[in-house]
Amino acid sequence: MSEANEMEARASSGTKDAGKGSLDTSKPGQDSGKAESDVVWLYQASKKIYPRSVDGTFARWRWFFVFLTQAVFYLTPWLQWGNRQAVLFDLGARRFYIFGLVIYPQDFIFLTGLLILSAMSLFMFTAIAGRQWCGYACPQTVYTEIFMWIERKIEGDRSARMRLDQSPMSLEKFLRKAAKQLAWIAVGLWTGFTFVGYFTPIRELGHLFLTWNMGPWETFWVFFYGFATYGNGGYMREQVCKYMCPYARFQSAMFDKDTLIVSYDAERGEPRGPRPRKADPKALGLGDCIDCTLCVQVCPTGIDIRNGLQYECISCAACIDVCDGVMEKMGYPKGLIRYTTQNAMREHWTKEQVVRHMFRPRVLVYLTIITVVLAAMITALVLRPPLKADVVRDRATLARIVEGGQLENVYRIQIMNAREEPQRVKIDVRGLKDIRVASENVFSVGPAEARWVVVTARVPYGVAEPGTHPIEFTLEALEHPGKVVVEKSVFIIPS
Repeated sequence: MSEANEMEARASSGTKDAGKGSLDTSKPGQDSGKAESDVVWLYQASKKIYPRSVDGTFARWRWFFVFLTQAVFYLTPWLQWGNRQAVLFDLGARRFYIFGLVIYPQDFIFLTGLLILSAMSLFMFTAIAGRQWCGYACPQTVYTEIFMWIERKIEGDRSARMRLDQSPMSLEKFLRKAAKQLAWIAVGLWTGFTFVGYFTPIRELGHLFLTWNMGPWETFWVFFYGFATYGNGGYMREQVCKYMCPYARFQSAMFDKDTLIVSYDAERGEPRGPRPRKADPKALGLGDCIDCTLCVQVCPTGIDIRNGLQYECISCAACIDVCDGVMEKMGYPKGLIRYTTQNAMREHWTKEQVVRHMFRPRVLVYLTIITVVLAAMITALVLRPPLKADVVRDRATLARIVEGGQLENVYRIQIMNAREEPQRVKIDVRGLKDIRVASENVFSVGPAEARWVVVTARVPYGVAEPGTHPIEFTLEALEHPGKVVVEKSVFIIPS
């Protein structure tokens, strides 16, 4: 019997084989002759979950985000921008390339702003929509969906997988398990390869990978990230969400009674119980829930949403899709399980009232912070000077007297071109009377190049008291008049 027919049969007959078959509730080493109440267990035994596949509106949205996120992840490293990779985090050269933007270590403030935006966006989204990020776009959820899809294609539907796992080893079982493992390993390695391709040019990395000539750094991360993907998506699955992810633990601090969560309408559904399809539930003294437990069988974390909000719920809405299907077959209104808020459930609000209560003070505060930080970052990027510079005194020569009785200090200046075009840079100095640059002061810097140059500054003898005196070097991009970078240093006058 196919899963679709089995689901329809459950809905019509109300049989109660339940989702209990999807979880192995027995405890290791338990004596069947001894009362369970006499046994004290100090740990929770791991139980394998066999989620049933489900189709519906939210399942299609979930797969849309799987395709979207993976298309961005896998394809972005292959994009070109001029003569280089469009997105490349070149740690060796200490610069990040993001399309036409070149980020240097001195631009750390942008990373800070990005982290603030990410945190505030997560807080705001969680306050509004609960854990829907987890259910649709979290990498753990995405790769779990991919690995489970491979498992279903090779081993069959839920019932077939359960029978296969319970059967003794045979040639068919070995071949199916081996094929699944090979497919999982291929996905894991390709994911690890793509991840490293963001840090080493991916075309170069591909040649090194095929010729087995990768460096130790690339080799380690390809296999480490690939193994992590394989383990998390293939085996750990819901264990990551339930026990390892910190988001599940502190989400309660961001939830309130106006947060959208997956909710079971107990007022409508209880008391639950099986019944013939054409029976009148009111005449039987029953609610709309037929207790088919399909909502448990499709849950990737193995919970029963009818027990209320639980931290294990990742808000994937699989239970909503399957319950709506059952309600449709029974001729009942959809929405016994739905996205709603606790206040809306209690007060019986309409959808318009739910939406209106989403934009409450805490959400507006998050939105204000996001807007201000985003506007500041965009403004800083637009006004960002075309150059970066670092000034380092030459430690080999602190100060010396040269021809004409002048005092000279030597400096090494790193000029970093923040543009994808060559630039000529003029260097001047100020801060002491009659100070000047005595060496060459106009330099050419290639596109996105970082170049060290040596500059000498001189002052007339006796212009200031012995000691250290603050000065400033100004670097002007001649192709961008008015764009000046100022770096501080000191001039030493010996006694």
